[in-house]
Amino acid sequence: MIVITGAEGFIGSCLVAKLNQHNYNDLILVDDFDSWPNRAANLIGKKYSAKVNRKDFFAWFAQNANQVQFVFHIGARTDTTETDAAIFKELNYDFSKSLWDICVSEGIGMVYASSAATYGEGENGYDDDVTKLNTLNPLNLYGKSKNDFDKWAVSQTKQPYFWAGLKFFNVYGPNEYHKGRMASVIFHAFNQIKENGKVNLFKSHRADYNDGEQMRDFIYVKDLCDVCLFLMETRKNSGIYNLGTGKARTWNDLVKAIFSALHLEPNIEYIPIPEDIRDKYQYFTEANMDKLKAIGYAKPFTPIEEAVKDYVTNYLSKGLYE
Repeated sequence: MIVITGAEGFIGSCLVAKLNQHNYNDLILVDDFDSWPNRAANLIGKKYSAKVNRKDFFAWFAQNANQVQFVFHIGARTDTTETDAAIFKELNYDFSKSLWDICVSEGIGMVYASSAATYGEGENGYDDDVTKLNTLNPLNLYGKSKNDFDKWAVSQTKQPYFWAGLKFFNVYGPNEYHKGRMASVIFHAFNQIKENGKVNLFKSHRADYNDGEQMRDFIYVKDLCDVCLFLMETRKNSGIYNLGTGKARTWNDLVKAIFSALHLEPNIEYIPIPEDIRDKYQYFTEANMDKLKAIGYAKPFTPIEEAVKDYVTNYLSKGLYE
């Protein structure tokens, strides 16, 4: 058995699809299924053995751990505007610690989702060197919760025989329609174009960046799932790893790729960054990917123009899921 937490969500459901494509079908899907009825479409047509609600998961795991071969811990509270620290402590920190402890005691490999939000403004760079974890200054409670668990994990004397914490950068792709404000700019931009023929992007509030020229490391969810599969199948070189493409691109590049996929001329309007996130906004992120490459991951990441075309043409335009 392979356990996937957050299995009904964006990344989790795409990972289920990837595992199915490689004939991994004995999957245990864990999520808060009752609270998100609009996500059910993400699992249509996918193969799995059972669905376990999050509140019942540890009781289930205690009885079935001897049958579990691997855990992908993707589930988390990911709202970067959430201000209740207790929610992050419960769902992102304490839950992860409990899952880690079972993986240690039962000899189960584990990959878990961390985040590039741990890097804050990036004043200390984007290097996945674990000796630098204490120097990072996340800009929100979500990023802090992820960095807190990363620090806890690397400090443990008892660790799963294989584990990897993946610092996801800006992930986009199919099955994110339910995420609301937290969905990717591609998802929102596509819908804006369909509604009024133009896209709103944030203005720059810094003199060193022009409007729309803020840069992020955008990674297609299919590439992310390829890395997860690689780590499960190789199961060596435990640690914290960045998971971006290693090449930052501008928001303007991203949106122009959407217009191109729709065979339209770019029409971009720049709007102020909302004040509630303005002082927490990252102007540049770029993953240092040397560490992942050093353990043998050699598959190229999909260029943004190609990935956006696939997402827009084969999913968003057709209303389809991965």
